[in-house]
Parts: sequence; C-alpha cells; structure tokens
Amino acid sequence: MWQFVKYVFATIVGLFIFSVLGFFLFIGIASMLGSSEDKASIDKNSVLKLDLNNPIQEIAVENPFAEFSGGQGNVLGLNDIKSALANAKLDPNIKGVYLYVQYPSVGWATAEEVRDAIVDFKKSKKFVYAYGEVMTEKAYYLASVADKIYLNPAGGMEWNGLSAEYDFYKGTLDKLEIKPLVFRVGEYKSAVEPFFRENMSDANKLQNQVLINNIFDHAIENISKSRNVPVTTLKNLADSLLIDAPQDALKYKLVSHVGYYDEVEAALRKELNLKEDDKIKFVGLSKYAKAEKQVKEGPSDSRIAIIVGEGAIYSGKSGDGNIGSETIAEELRKARKDKKVKAVVLRINSPGGSALASDVMWREIQLTRKVKPVIASMSDVAASGGYYMAMGCDKIVAQPNTITGSIGVFSVLFNFENTFKNKLGITFDRVNTNTHADWPSVTRDMTPFENNRLQKSTENIYATFTRKAAEGRKMPLAKLQSLASGRVWSGREAKANGLIDEFGGLDKAIQVAAQAAKLKEGEYRIKFPAQKNVFEQFMNKITGDAEEQMLQKQLGDFAPYLKTLKKLQQMEGTQARMPFDINIK
Repeated sequence: MWQFVKYVFATIVGLFIFSVLGFFLFIGIASMLGSSEDKASIDKNSVLKLDLNNPIQEIAVENPFAEFSGGQGNVLGLNDIKSALANAKLDPNIKGVYLYVQYPSVGWATAEEVRDAIVDFKKSKKFVYAYGEVMTEKAYYLASVADKIYLNPAGGMEWNGLSAEYDFYKGTLDKLEIKPLVFRVGEYKSAVEPFFRENMSDANKLQNQVLINNIFDHAIENISKSRNVPVTTLKNLADSLLIDAPQDALKYKLVSHVGYYDEVEAALRKELNLKEDDKIKFVGLSKYAKAEKQVKEGPSDSRIAIIVGEGAIYSGKSGDGNIGSETIAEELRKARKDKKVKAVVLRINSPGGSALASDVMWREIQLTRKVKPVIASMSDVAASGGYYMAMGCDKIVAQPNTITGSIGVFSVLFNFENTFKNKLGITFDRVNTNTHADWPSVTRDMTPFENNRLQKSTENIYATFTRKAAEGRKMPLAKLQSLASGRVWSGREAKANGLIDEFGGLDKAIQVAAQAAKLKEGEYRIKFPAQKNVFEQFMNKITGDAEEQMLQKQLGDFAPYLKTLKKLQQMEGTQARMPFDINIK
C-alpha cells in the first residue's frame, strides 16, 4: 500500500513539475517570438488604436502575449505611445487614430505628454476619434483634443474637480503601541505627519490646495482651448455638478456625440469610405511598434542617452518600482565614458527617498557634467530626493503640472518597546561598553541628548541639500531656503520661482540637450533604455501576491498593520521624500 502511495505521489509531483517547466518553456518561446525583429505589414486605410486604460510608465513591460490578449495586462511605455503617434503622423497607411480612454492609470504630467503627442499628430490633418463608456477628468483631458468625442449613452463623465487625499497612520501606531520619534527641517515637510497626526496641518493643507488648484487650472485652460468652452463655464460646471449624464456633457459641448460603440464604428467607416459590412483595420500599439519607421534616426556615432529613474529612491540596485543609486550611478558612468554619447537626459519620476542615495547620484551627475551636458526631464513627480537628482543638472525641464520641490529632509525612528512587551511578551536588557553604544535603539526611549544629536544630523543634511540646490540653480542661498522648507510646488510655480528652467516633456529636454551639445536636428540618435522583461515582472507579481496571501492567512486583521510596518522599515536613514501616499483624484 505504501509503495502505491509513493508512486501516486511521485506521479503527481512529476506532473506538477512538468506543467511548471512546460509553462516556463512556453513563456520563453513566446518571449523569443515577441522580441522578433520581423517588420509588421500595415494595410492601407488603417487606424492606429490606442487603449489608454492600461498603466503607463516611462518604460514598457515587454509582453509577448500582447497580440493574443488584445493588449490586456500591458504596461505601456510613454515613449512607445509617443513614437507610434509620431510615426503614424507620417505613415500613408494610417488614416487616423482611435483613442479608447476611460480610467487612465497615469500621472498628470504623463497625460500631458500623451496629449501633446496627439496634438502634434493632428498637424497631419488626419482624424482623431475618442470613445469611452465613462470618463474621469484625466480621461477627458486626453480625449478633449480629439476631433470627435463619443460618450456611451448609459455611461457617465466625472467632472467635479480634483481632490488630494493622504493616509495617516497615527491610529495604527497607537493600536500597536509604537512610539514615533520624528526629526525634520521645514515647516512644509509633511511626509512625517502621518505618523503623529490624524489629519493635515494647516501648512500642509495650504500647499496641497495650491498644488491641486494649479494642476486643475492648467487642465481647464487647455480643455478650454481645445473645446472652445470658456474657463469660467468649465469651473462652474465642476462646482455645480451639472455634468450628471452623458447628455449633459453633450449639452455643454464637452463631448461631440453621445453614442454606443457600434455608432463609433459606423462613423469611422464613413470617415474611411468603407461599406457597412467592411471591417475596420485597427492596428494596436504592440504591432505598430514593428511597422516600418517613417521617422528616421540620426547617425549612431552621435547619441543622446536617456537614463530613467522611476520610483522611490534607495541605496543599491534598482528594482521594480524603485530607483537604486548604484544602478543610476553605473548608467551615468557608462554614458560619461561612451564617446558616442554626446549628452545625457536624466528622466526623473520620483517622490524621493534616501537622502544618502540621492547625494550619491548627485555626485555622479556632477562628474558627468564636466564631460558632457546633463539635462533633467521631470515627469509626474520629481520632488525632494527627485529634485535632489535634478538640481545637479545643467538645465531642468518640467511640465506645468509636474509635482516638484519639497526641498527638505526628515528622519524618523520608532520605539517598539511597548509593542514587544505588551503584544508579544518580549522584553529587552543590555550591557554597553560606552554610554551610547546602543544608540539609536528601537527598544528603549532615547535621552534628550541623543534626540538632539539626531535633530542636528538632520539639520546638517538639510543644510547640504539647500546649499547644493542654491549652487545648482545659481541663486542666493537665502532665496533658495525661502522656497524650500519642504514646500511642494507645481511646475508652473517652480518655473516662476526659478526652480526649473523650461516647460516641456522629454522631447523638449532632448532638444535642450542637443543644443547644449551643439547638435542639430538629424545629427544625433536617441538611446532609450531597454524594455522591462515580462518574465521578471510576472515572477515578481507571483512572489508578491503569494507573500501577501500568506500574511493575510496567518495574520488576518493584523495583516494591514504589518504592511504599514514594512513601509516604515524601508525608511532607513535620513529621508528626502514627499508624503507616503498622495492620491490626486
């Protein structure tokens, strides 16, 4: 009987291993097929279809299954979208663009770059149609440049303004009997408020109110130009909640049509001179990336290298969703030593993080600047540590709705003594060779002298931050400090205050870099980072999901508390970062 059980068990294990190996083999084959350099043939009278409801990041996740899944599950690359629109503008086989946009998972500055690329495409006199069953403000911002905007009759449109929301952890820390000890410099350095407050301070509320007002005002001004609707009307519609049903959006000229998808297709057939039963030749982003290039590249011996830093800043290697100072420093060194690279554009999308890691990257930027121009291009967020990276560059380019500034630092420690004692029954004792040998400690209260030393250390780092920022921006230290104190600014305010140089996206930053390197248009080639590998992304997701499910099963209602503790654990050393979670919606 035991032998039978062993054979059955071995068979089950063998089948499982075979299934797993077969799956990974399939992934490998699909990856090779997906990375094929074969050109895609584009039929005449085609329409470029952009599904902007997938997440959009600086660098796409290469998905070999994209063509088989209709693009679902993709992480779109901003440059891929812009390149497709630039190519389609010149492609005689592409007659127009169809935007499917409802809930774009994208920041406002990234949305600005996509929108600008659509506006540029329209210079070709080709059509742009947009459709959504529902549309958020951000979706409508993207759709507002279309020639025809269709909204589903049974759907809806969100038009009630923006709101910024933060998470606060004081209640969680109180429940766990964790004592936060905060050291900060700057009235507006609100990143620490979630640890000791249950709501925003007056200073934090002020800066956030100004920030979202600037972002929404910029959006409204652009929508007003596109739709020929006065700014005052757009603001009144948001205040009065008059856009309740799709018919209201039509009434106030926010959309051009209320219709179902089949009606959109009928309009497209008419635009393309097709018969009623003819199939529309849609071309997705992944396929069009393999189409013949209409935009010609410059010579390979003159390059502008794009280095992308996206996520929170830590020491070490970059990983999924974070910037590792070691990785960025290595990329800067490579670009500095590469004689083919004539200039560098540092693309930053980061709320900040480790002050030490930020300074390590700042140093490599300074060394690179001695050899060739380095231009900063700010994306959705380049604040605190993200600004630390940018301030060392020759020029800073940002969008009017970029979130930046937050020049300030903080340190935070947590005393877990009561948590261990009262929740787990664990106590601690120690012997030291010197008075402060165990300092800093997370299992005892620190003395006033020890607290003062940590505060002084934080102030020293802030002094370094502001001094280097003042030098980088070529302004008096006193003026820079008046703009610092952790204050968050929109790109519009940042330019008015001298914290950035020019408005624009990545393309503008590339132009500035080319000018600084004395390169004319057509005399250089852009060197973009490689796409992310879908296999690595897939494995990271499986590992992360499995860990989360295990914690949920083991800890139950305490699982969310552990998530909070993991966030706190990541904050090693003095931090130059924005608040943990700012949700603008």
